[in-house]
Amino acid sequence: MMYMDEILEYLPHRYPFLLVDRVTEIEKASYIKGYKNISFNEPFFTGHFPENPIMPGVLIIEAMAQLSGILGFVTVGRKPADGLIQYLAGTSKVRFKRPVVPGDRLCMESEVVSDKRGIWKFNCRALVDEEVVCVAEILTAEREV
Repeated sequence: MMYMDEILEYLPHRYPFLLVDRVTEIEKASYIKGYKNISFNEPFFTGHFPENPIMPGVLIIEAMAQLSGILGFVTVGRKPADGLIQYLAGTSKVRFKRPVVPGDRLCMESEVVSDKRGIWKFNCRALVDEEVVCVAEILTAEREV
């Protein structure tokens, strides 16, 4: 289990772009699980869409990439404070199954597929109430800052 104070050590993101509230499980070099509580007060709901608030798909992908980045950092035993960052480098096989709306808990899972010369590949999925809302293959690039 990883709470917000520790998450802030592994992610350089801050409000309003920090999209991981809690890490519930993590196994170094293997997988990570966590979630983001989706509140009506999220700033993106102001314009997406005022009468029908839906979490933008790109932010669901970003949330899964942030969770994956934590796994990458934990696996190599470093943090952003050590001069390392994980950039989102690409996505593929992305599919959205249903909208994510205020009140949902976006549960995310990420598994390491490979790590070659600092390019990480993860299989990710996001769920709400145990129903898959998004799947994606995510690439991150580990770089010195």
